[in-house]
Amino acid sequence: QVQLVESGGGSVQAGGSLRLSCVASGYRHSMYCMGWFRQAPGKEREGVATIGGDGGTSYADSVKGQFTISRDSAKNTLYLQMNSLKPDDTARYYCAAKTTGSWLRCPRDYRDYNYWGQGTQVTVSS
Repeated sequence: QVQLVESGGGSVQAGGSLRLSCVASGYRHSMYCMGWFRQAPGKEREGVATIGGDGGTSYADSVKGQFTISRDSAKNTLYLQMNSLKPDDTARYYCAAKTTGSWLRCPRDYRDYNYWGQGTQVTVSS
């Protein structure tokens, strides 16, 4: 049974930082594509960042240079370091795993991911 549990969300002022964590169980996540996605009310789920089995990363243009995705294979944990947060970053953030197909060049389309966490809320005030 694959389980993903996110933590680290909260409320911060613009310019602040947060680090999200996602603990995976039931499989070795270092072997697969993992990603962070976010969804604001009334908007489609957006792929923020992904990391492949080779450590290759991909970012949405809106967060390049601002967010950093990483993983600790020994802890089976995925991270998202978010700096210089803006009100537009307010959303519910989800961790997801893609356990089918290639683990390289991981896509940022949420429809490619088959396991999801429950999400953690990030609210950025101006």
